[in-house]
Amino acid sequence: MSDVPSGPSPAARDSIWIAAMQPTFLVLWSTGFVGAKFGLPYAEPFTFLGYRFVIVTAVMLLVCLIFRAPWPKDLKHTGHIAVAGLLVQGAYLGGVFAAIHHGMSAGLVSLIVGLQPVLTAAIAIPFLKESVSRRQWAGLLLGFGGVFLVVAERVSGPLGNLSAIWLAVVGLLGITLGALYQKRFCADIDLRSGSVIQFAASGIAIWALAFVFETRQVDWTGEFVFALSWLVLVLSIGAISLLMLLIKRGAATKVASLFYLVPPVTALFAFVMFGETLTIAAMIGMGVAVAGVAMVSRG
Repeated sequence: MSDVPSGPSPAARDSIWIAAMQPTFLVLWSTGFVGAKFGLPYAEPFTFLGYRFVIVTAVMLLVCLIFRAPWPKDLKHTGHIAVAGLLVQGAYLGGVFAAIHHGMSAGLVSLIVGLQPVLTAAIAIPFLKESVSRRQWAGLLLGFGGVFLVVAERVSGPLGNLSAIWLAVVGLLGITLGALYQKRFCADIDLRSGSVIQFAASGIAIWALAFVFETRQVDWTGEFVFALSWLVLVLSIGAISLLMLLIKRGAATKVASLFYLVPPVTALFAFVMFGETLTIAAMIGMGVAVAGVAMVSRG
């Protein structure tokens, strides 16, 4: 009698998990713009992020102690984890928050950061030896076109000062290089202890910037406390951990393509929570971005 398979193979289960977690990550990540909109009026960007990093480091350290999470075996591995954290959290979040604080519209910041999938695909070829098919390249370009349609009508007025533009570019480079660096050098990272190292390193860097460039004054309103709590629990612990798992278990280009859908989903949140209207062009752009992501994922 031949054996009857009892269920899906490990590879099939892994594919199902990735398929389910991608939209979950997308929704969680998109709420970061909502948290920023609630919190930035009450604190300067580096100070805001500094408190966020301190709290999440303390929470994850407690988790590590309770569950006896393993720590890196040597300083070299610890250094790699810290560098990835400085890029993914410090450079990306610091650049985006500071750009908005310096007057750049959220739509323009989203458009600049929306270049990340194309940049990731270009770097992943020599850096990770990943192959990107013609279908995937077409999907990446199509996705960028969809992002542009979504945010184009939300970008009004001049581009803003040069400082804000460079800060947004810093955010773009941070999330792009950080995701690739994480996959290349930190594939076996324990998410609990790794988070402590990454947020602690980012916190030190961000607080140094706050002491140099900011007054560090905070208006502790209910809105700010809510925004800070949301960004700590949902973004820093939930979405970042999920991003690291997706990077570990999927091709970097496929993971990066999800960021094309952040501006459309953010626009939906803004419509529901703040009454911002969605134009026909924006809705068409959402469909184009979804099509582009599908082409990358199936490629």
